Amino acid sequence: MAHRDYDGEGGSAQDRLQQIEAGVRAAQPGHDAAAFLAAIVESSDDAIISKSLQGIITTWNKSAERVFGYTADEAVGRPITMLIPEDRLDEEPAILARINAGERVDHFETIRRRKDGTFIDISLTISPIRNGEGKIIGASKIARDISDRKRAAEHQDLLLREMHHRVKNLFAITGSIITLAARTAQTPAELANDMKDRLVALSRAHEMTLPNFTGGEAFVEQSTTLFTLLSNLLSPFEDKEGGRWRLHGEDAQISADRVTSLALLFHEYATNAVKYGALSVPEGRLDITLRSRPDSFEIAWLESDAKTRAAVESQDTGFGTTLEQMVVRTLNAQVSRDWQPHGLLIRLTVPRDAFSIRS
Repeated sequence: MAHRDYDGEGGSAQDRLQQIEAGVRAAQPGHDAAAFLAAIVESSDDAIISKSLQGIITTWNKSAERVFGYTADEAVGRPITMLIPEDRLDEEPAILARINAGERVDHFETIRRRKDGTFIDISLTISPIRNGEGKIIGASKIARDISDRKRAAEHQDLLLREMHHRVKNLFAITGSIITLAARTAQTPAELANDMKDRLVALSRAHEMTLPNFTGGEAFVEQSTTLFTLLSNLLSPFEDKEGGRWRLHGEDAQISADRVTSLALLFHEYATNAVKYGALSVPEGRLDITLRSRPDSFEIAWLESDAKTRAAVESQDTGFGTTLEQMVVRTLNAQVSRDWQPHGLLIRLTVPRDAFSIRS
């Protein structure tokens, strides 16, 4: 016998049960159709429940026990409202009114409460039950657990909105970068080179925050840490021997919402170090230390053996200064500079929650 899904075509659940019963009688005269139907109900993957017109549960199959947590002995004889959350109790009178009018309720999505108090998303199909004279004496309910489907749909919707948010942010940031860079660029070639470098940094940051769309981890965002971000940004400046830059301290997670801002800021610091500071000379070294405080993170950017003119060049109030101010405001952070004999020390203090809260 072919199975037809109840939320497809073919009428109400009660209509189909009656069709099955008629088919059994026609095909096998003398067969106990009631027992056959009872076996179908009991073996169904969906919760199948019947109730009186007063809302009292009269039958309860095995799947109802699995879905809602109550055994048949615990459920039969009790009001159906035991499954309905307080804020949805007005649904039951409306359903009973439609049943009394001879109507059926198809694919009504709602929330019900399990025995353990947790809530479950379900789809209900409700049909009148009639006696031999055609009088309505109760209702049958087929309840399907749609929690997984709802979660998947909600997650997909969240992902799409998040991607939309990120794309808008990327365009906005790109527009700001172009505007700010154009104010300080001396030639079109200089503007093009600076924009290319910054867009590459943005691309690397964006790639680290993209969700994984394959396998069992679909729709799960990739985790990102500060050291991972810094390693990606500084990797082009490593020498063959290694050790031009070093990371110290305990790593910290940063949310996807903060990666772009931090990537732009540290790319700017790295660019200045390459142009004027520790990474502009073979003997130069860069040490970045992350210290965790109870309510903040302190990031120390220390350049050693840099060119002596590093301080002078870095004080130039251009794009880098404007970008730093913008990012510091976004993160509600504090920044300070200490011009030391051997190079530059930048201290960035960021509130702990700024690593994970959306701008």
